[in-house]
Amino acid sequence: MFIAYVVLAVVVSLALVFSSVPDFTGDPKVTDGLKALGVPDSWFLPLGLVKIAGALGLLAGIAYRPLGIAAAIGVVLYFLGAVITHLRGGDKKGVGIPAAIMLVALAPLVLGFATV
Repeated sequence: MFIAYVVLAVVVSLALVFSSVPDFTGDPKVTDGLKALGVPDSWFLPLGLVKIAGALGLLAGIAYRPLGIAAAIGVVLYFLGAVITHLRGGDKKGVGIPAAIMLVALAPLVLGFATV
């Protein structure tokens, strides 16, 4: 179980880092869609930093599991909020990626509890 936790924590951390890049660079492919949903420009940097914090927390959870569990809870809630934002904005096409990351982030959460 520990090896599965480590692998999934690394995979989710990489997904979080990858998904934070448009927040920092202002990639219009991503930011224009979020702006259309009502996300202000001033939120992009903090949202990217939250993703990076989640990635670091998951990786730190390899050594100290309670931190990894807390980070996984935060990541799941973050992407649940993203899914809700897309659905409320009528953007059904944009739900897929945040929903997928949220579901994958459930795995380190469950494994974190299983390996405490």
